[in-house]
Amino acid sequence: MISKQMQREVAGSSAIRAMFLEGKELARQVGPEHVYDFSLGNPMTPVPDSYNQAIIEAVQTESSLELHGYMDNAGYPETRQAVADNLNRRFGTEFEKEHIVMTVGAAGALNVVLKTLLDPGDEVLALAPYFGEYRGYTANHQGILREVRPDIPTFQPDLEDLEAKISEKTKALIINNPVNPTGVVYSEETIRRIASILEKKQREYGREIYMVSDEPYRELVYDGTEVPFLTKYYDNTFVTYSFSKSLSIPGERIGYIAVSPRMADREQALQGLSVANRILGFVNAPSLMQKALIPSLDARTDVDYYDRNRKLIYGKLTELGFTCVKPQGAFYLFVKSPEPEEQKFVEEAKKYHILLVAGSTFSCPGYVRLAYCVSYEMLERSLPAFEKLAEVYRRK
Repeated sequence: MISKQMQREVAGSSAIRAMFLEGKELARQVGPEHVYDFSLGNPMTPVPDSYNQAIIEAVQTESSLELHGYMDNAGYPETRQAVADNLNRRFGTEFEKEHIVMTVGAAGALNVVLKTLLDPGDEVLALAPYFGEYRGYTANHQGILREVRPDIPTFQPDLEDLEAKISEKTKALIINNPVNPTGVVYSEETIRRIASILEKKQREYGREIYMVSDEPYRELVYDGTEVPFLTKYYDNTFVTYSFSKSLSIPGERIGYIAVSPRMADREQALQGLSVANRILGFVNAPSLMQKALIPSLDARTDVDYYDRNRKLIYGKLTELGFTCVKPQGAFYLFVKSPEPEEQKFVEEAKKYHILLVAGSTFSCPGYVRLAYCVSYEMLERSLPAFEKLAEVYRRK
């Protein structure tokens, strides 16, 4: 018999993945061209040629023993230095390679950070709506997740609720920016106010409260929007990053943790991250992917592709009368359900072969998430189905 905790995890297993599998079965029944699957945030744009070429060159020029062998748990020194230099040039930061730990994607990075920080019963705050896996990641390390409600309809955080939720048990606040599932970007002013609240609470409780910034969508922004780099605003910050979206390589599982050079007990934190990387079973980030990153840190997937999709689907759904949060980043649209119980709306959409994810998955009932990282052609084919769905609610 599996553990009670794992039984709970299985029972609450990802609704997003379940919807994705349901879409596969529906496509088998009616044909893939008649299914409009907006469930999974799987990048659609091609991997940049420069990254593919960097992999080929690494295989052809590197010693195979070094290329495919172990290295420091924190990663290759040259990769860590390249990441530090890139961040310093782009954001005016002051990282050295010692402040960078290469990880198995952002999910690995978050688990490494939480393993390093949490004692049993410590609390982690998340700004709703949030990526549901944060619950599992926190539970992995015997922490307790607390939710901070959003200000609707802006979906900026309710800062009064944030301040009220911080207690002497609070160890960390996870910030996802741009936000999955809304596509909202927290502004510099919002980040400054959050930092001020955390600094006040650190003084009040006499202990560190860490900001953990989850940033896999940092490069996917529109209309000139800028994403604040959090170590510039709050000293006790870990930045966790994945190249899954910016390079369209989610299956390669490569990312990093950047630790603020001004963090309290920074050296102890860095030692903890390196050991956590090992004892969690990652050991180190994938060696070939680390090598390929060095010449590819400025490469980007085609953000204009997602922007084109964003404009089409946002424009059409608002035209049909749906209320949506206009995304500033990522590749998600958060749509207000015309049903009080959004799962009924999800089920109604399935009748027209439209697959959406209920907002309750992200701790925000009354909304649904639509992932528009799909082909433009599929988006166009889906529009008549959305028209039929809208007509159902006009008749009601």
